[in-house]
Amino acid sequence: MKIVVLDGYTENPGDLSWSGLEKLGLLTVYDRTPANKVVERIGDADAVYTNKTPITKAVLEACSNVKFIGVLATGYNVVDVKTAEEKKIVVSNIPTYGTDAVAQFAIALLLELCHHIGEHSDCVKKGDWTNNADWCFWNYPLVELAGKTMGILGFGRIGRRTGQIAQALGMKVLAYDSFRDTTMESATCRYAELDELLKESDVIALHCPLFPSTMGIINKDTIAKMKDGVMILNNSRGPLIVEEDLRDALNSGKVAGAAVDVVSTEPIKMDNPLLQAKNIIITPHISWAPKESRQRLMDIAVDNLQKFKDGTPINVVNRG
Repeated sequence: MKIVVLDGYTENPGDLSWSGLEKLGLLTVYDRTPANKVVERIGDADAVYTNKTPITKAVLEACSNVKFIGVLATGYNVVDVKTAEEKKIVVSNIPTYGTDAVAQFAIALLLELCHHIGEHSDCVKKGDWTNNADWCFWNYPLVELAGKTMGILGFGRIGRRTGQIAQALGMKVLAYDSFRDTTMESATCRYAELDELLKESDVIALHCPLFPSTMGIINKDTIAKMKDGVMILNNSRGPLIVEEDLRDALNSGKVAGAAVDVVSTEPIKMDNPLLQAKNIIITPHISWAPKESRQRLMDIAVDNLQKFKDGTPINVVNRG
């Protein structure tokens, strides 16, 4: 079996091993593949892995030997799954590798909003503390989370884990999801309708998938229903937020702060409205990227191909 990885660098910049895939066939790994090289690099490969390199209908028409496509991520919109299905090509993704990492990062974003630790550390290194008239100082309001309410849009694996950590910090949780597992409810966690969540939450965390129903769910109308001084977190999908509306709400003070690990177009463009917003933290889509999380991703990617070879494919996003 010939195996090609089109864009392996993000998953494995050198601190992991490709040996699991090497045991399954003749492996070629490219760090990155431009669009005009995809067909050439796939060639007559039987199995192809991609993270963000598009595998289009034209690619699949040109690469007739492909039988398996592995997506090195949870989202699989980079693959034309309809064409793959028509051609009986199995497409598998990695659905569960980053739950703890992404939830941890959501809380890290929140704590940075509450304390601006990086900013205050930089000030100390610049001499601001040394030259300060008082024994301490702060450049931003400092926020205690205990007793406050976190509203979580999307209460799947990651949303639930984020909620558990929030409760450990003394917060109450309101959850909004189309599917309700009432066993998750407690004295400090319950489901709520969207309008109630928007009205009552001090912090709103986005952990929902990107569907037509959730695209732009944070917009000028939903923001207007929120508390003055609310904080917003997004390390799910960038288009969940209408970025111009969030910029305006941050600049007006309606939203006290926001922290996002995702934006509408990635890498971020320098004309992105959020770059003109006050009190925003933007990180480069790294919630998923701790080594431990990427190792789990690698292990599942190998298992996906092994199960395909065995005739029992798993994590299939089309019917093959």
